[in-house]
Amino acid sequence: MIKIVVGSTNPVKINAVKKAMVKVLATNSIECVGISAPSGVAEQPMSCDETLEGAINRVKYCQQDIQADYYVAIEGGVHEFEYGPATFAYVVIANHERQSVGRSSNLPLPPKVYQALKNGEELGHVMDRLFATDNVKQKEGAIGLLTNKLATRESVYTLATTLAMAPFINPELY
Repeated sequence: MIKIVVGSTNPVKINAVKKAMVKVLATNSIECVGISAPSGVAEQPMSCDETLEGAINRVKYCQQDIQADYYVAIEGGVHEFEYGPATFAYVVIANHERQSVGRSSNLPLPPKVYQALKNGEELGHVMDRLFATDNVKQKEGAIGLLTNKLATRESVYTLATTLAMAPFINPELY
């Protein structure tokens, strides 16, 4: 049994990690558990650097007292790029030999959503209010709402986790 600790209790993140790892490791013998790991950054990270720091902090927290084969953290954030604001997530994966950092695709954010984030709100709450949903961050996420579910938070996190596993798949190249 391969044990994976995810630095979150959000079922979307846990399911995304499990789906990716089942494919990457080519086994269903995976125990994937989520724990509440502090990010050490704002509830809504507002830059690439802050978002990455949050994911790294969550992985380090998981590694402190829990024995596992892999530790994974997914931290969602936003950044105002030169072409406009977008949301994305960093994925940090570690074992006892290496650490890998991956990132999801950018999802462009509507100006009024980004303004609410700049005013101190969290993306999930803004989207719930805008689309009259409840706890969307544990469902399809802003991604699902803004793409009419053509992509979801889980699908994007699954792909980002798969990509971040490349150094573990081909360690001789890294």
